[in-house]
Amino acid sequence: MIERLWFLLPELIMLAGAVSCAILGISRQVSIRRSLPVVAIVTLIVTLLATCWVYSADMSSMVDGAWALPMPWLGKTLIGLSVVVGIVLVLVQAGFVDRVYEATVAEGRTTFDPLRTSRGEYYVFFLLSMCGLMLTGMAPDLIWLFLALELTSLPTYVMVAIGRTDRRAQEAAMKYFFLGAMAAAIFLFGFALLYGATGTMSLVDMKTVLTARMAETGSIGTLATLGLLLSIFGIAFKLAAAPLHMYAADVYEGAAAPVTAFLGFVPKAGGVVALLLLLSITGWMDNGGTLPQPILIALWIMAVLTMTLGNIGALLQTRVKRMLAYSSISHSGYILIGIIAGPGAGFAAVLVYLLGYGLSNTATFAVLASLKRGGGEVETLDDLSGLRERHPAMAWAMAISAGSLLGFPPLLGFWGKLLLFMAGIASGHLVLVVIAAVNSAISAWYYLRLVALPLTGASSASGRGVERGDWNGPRVAAILACAAVIVVPIFLSDILGEAEEGVRSTDVQIEHAAVLVSDEIR
Repeated sequence: MIERLWFLLPELIMLAGAVSCAILGISRQVSIRRSLPVVAIVTLIVTLLATCWVYSADMSSMVDGAWALPMPWLGKTLIGLSVVVGIVLVLVQAGFVDRVYEATVAEGRTTFDPLRTSRGEYYVFFLLSMCGLMLTGMAPDLIWLFLALELTSLPTYVMVAIGRTDRRAQEAAMKYFFLGAMAAAIFLFGFALLYGATGTMSLVDMKTVLTARMAETGSIGTLATLGLLLSIFGIAFKLAAAPLHMYAADVYEGAAAPVTAFLGFVPKAGGVVALLLLLSITGWMDNGGTLPQPILIALWIMAVLTMTLGNIGALLQTRVKRMLAYSSISHSGYILIGIIAGPGAGFAAVLVYLLGYGLSNTATFAVLASLKRGGGEVETLDDLSGLRERHPAMAWAMAISAGSLLGFPPLLGFWGKLLLFMAGIASGHLVLVVIAAVNSAISAWYYLRLVALPLTGASSASGRGVERGDWNGPRVAAILACAAVIVVPIFLSDILGEAEEGVRSTDVQIEHAAVLVSDEIR
């Protein structure tokens, strides 16, 4: 038990940070309330330092066979990835919660009431959702995996509702909540069927049972197949992947831009990691990286539909946030290529792609959060036209981030997409890669609009009304994320090495654990 708590130290630090935000958020001193973004960033940095300390220790004496499948290397990689993007996300959020209420308090029109403030709660939900993402990569069994996924998602429902006070935000929160509950019921039913098919909740034990069944009968069985399919479809909601993707445009548009930046990465990353763990129970490492045929066909169809519907939907949009919502859907389709490609190069490419996508997508929403028009958000493409004349830094940030999402070399998004395509080709899924390449060409139309309109577009009447936002955090976040998109590819080999270590063969981990146990017996 102590060994497991040792590996949970980073998540415990994240929990302590959330509790601190809850306490500081109701302080009557405005300076303390304004320090909440700093507290969140410090929490993330300390979490990263603790991760380096925990995972650099002599783990060989602490590895437990029950943790052999997901632990400890995937947890380390996922925490590092989450913290890097999380720090940028905190900067995007800084200053926008309770800004109207805090202004009225500062002007003396009302006195501070802890019951009316929601800034502290917002950062609590932020850190708890990040903690859920980290715990997803540590899941040794289905119960843990379900709770971690729900901890990742449940706070986001509230974040959507409290991020804005208008009717659209409330409508988006309700849609998101009810569809999320339906998706949770679907994959929970799938988990129940998997338990019924294998007689265990442990991912390692499930892998043992299903691998033996594959060797004897050539399939994992009807009940296990149905359970795995339902689990995949339910988790597709987290990824905004077809067929559970239709909510994304309405929710992204209704939520505040900083909240939308969070939705675009954290739940998606949690869903991706959950899929990596669930598919590993089929015994890919024992049968040459081949999935059961029904599962492979379902993932193949899901990938094609997701990237195609996402890109076609984005082409039809004139509102920026709806366009980026469909863009997010299409990226889930690309990620599924790496998942289909399987353990090794495919899984490593997925983790690298998540980093590039997380930074690039966050940068686009940071630009939107840094601007305002008529007291509200920038909403249409016309609002961005000629942005260089008044806000040149944000115009370049939008161009760079959109170019990275497109996959324009030498930006980080290009290398992530290249690794996915190479993994797909190496695993024999050439047709799927060709479809993805065609979809990438389609996406060039709307991404190049996001590149060209801010830099070269003529200033429109709508665009001339765009002003600088009330807080500087999103501007800093956009600049930092774009700088990372440019600079990080220099260290791509090191990042890829970390990703490969995070998803290295579970057989090696199990064998290592077995050797340790035998040494202890002797």
